[in-house]
Amino acid sequence: MQYTLTEEQELLRETVRRLAKERVEPGARERDEKGKFDWEMVTLFRENDLFGLDFPAEYGGSDAGMLSLIIAVEELSKVDASAGLLIDLQELGTLPIMLAGNEEQKKKYLPKLASGEHLAAFALTETSGGSDVAGFRCQAKKDGDSYILNGSKIFISNGGVADVLTVYALTNPEKGGHKGAAVFIVEKGMPGFSVGKKEDKMGIRWSDTAELIFEDCRVPAENLLGAEGMGFHIMMKTLDFARPGIAGQALGIAAGAYEYALAYAKERVAFGQPVFNFQGVSFKLADMCIRIEAARHLLYKTCAVYQELPKDMSRLSPEQIRLSAMAKCFCSDVAMWVTTEAVQVLGGYGYTREFPVERMMRDAKITQIYEGTNEIQRLVIANTLK
Repeated sequence: MQYTLTEEQELLRETVRRLAKERVEPGARERDEKGKFDWEMVTLFRENDLFGLDFPAEYGGSDAGMLSLIIAVEELSKVDASAGLLIDLQELGTLPIMLAGNEEQKKKYLPKLASGEHLAAFALTETSGGSDVAGFRCQAKKDGDSYILNGSKIFISNGGVADVLTVYALTNPEKGGHKGAAVFIVEKGMPGFSVGKKEDKMGIRWSDTAELIFEDCRVPAENLLGAEGMGFHIMMKTLDFARPGIAGQALGIAAGAYEYALAYAKERVAFGQPVFNFQGVSFKLADMCIRIEAARHLLYKTCAVYQELPKDMSRLSPEQIRLSAMAKCFCSDVAMWVTTEAVQVLGGYGYTREFPVERMMRDAKITQIYEGTNEIQRLVIANTLK
């Protein structure tokens, strides 16, 4: 199992790091304050081929693998967590097509998603919750050569800006969410599909998060992924493959906060010397360094395993499922802890919006919540130990 970086991955990291410092970081505070989706970032990432890093080459992607995607997400998230999330969401929204799509569906949708010409979203969560699929109400009823979707989704990242959405819906409510659901490809502009409330969030503020509404939305039957009844399995495997991306975002947030706090501690003078010289501060930074390094190795090992797996509906082993959940859970817990400690290192300055660690602390919190709360991750991990 190899998860040291190749020469190409080292070059990618340096390229994205430079791009992040020169083009992404300067506007991060303003984007956070405005809380408005930034299409300039979309254009920038299109021009630098960042959307299709883990997409198959035969459909226009770079075929660079999951670890390359995570490297890019990490470097972008060091300066702006919403920027790192943007390219990760392209992976999340497209994974159901990669995993369960037929050849015609892949040829139709993947090339424009790989280039970033079209943006993607994954629509799962409903008002009943994101993990309790048994409580979902969005339904799709067969009507000739179409399905009619009715219901709503909430907290959908990229929901208001996506051109292509993969939507989880019940096709047989009597069988419930585990055996009676399916996933559909829905395109922006389909009659009966509309975007509802836009969320005003604590963190990742310029990332688009919206409610989706389906009112007799007619979707061609050819847009069904796999078959009826496969929805739960497609959704679960999508999340297994997608959770390392959120771990990468969390790792980037943690690393960015640590690097800023370290530089500050070396420059900030109190009692006639840099505050780094005080054991109470230096030990905080040492613990940050330890946890970040541990998180990175767990995540990179996970990527090394997953990028060797075929993106299809074959079963994952308990060990593979456990790795994905562990990486997401541990990296996000590290991000929350490190950013909180970074604010403490900066003291009163850390609590102001003039310094980025305050934003990083707000951004870190969501990584413990979305794509399965960390309580759910621990449940997943425990179930693989039986």
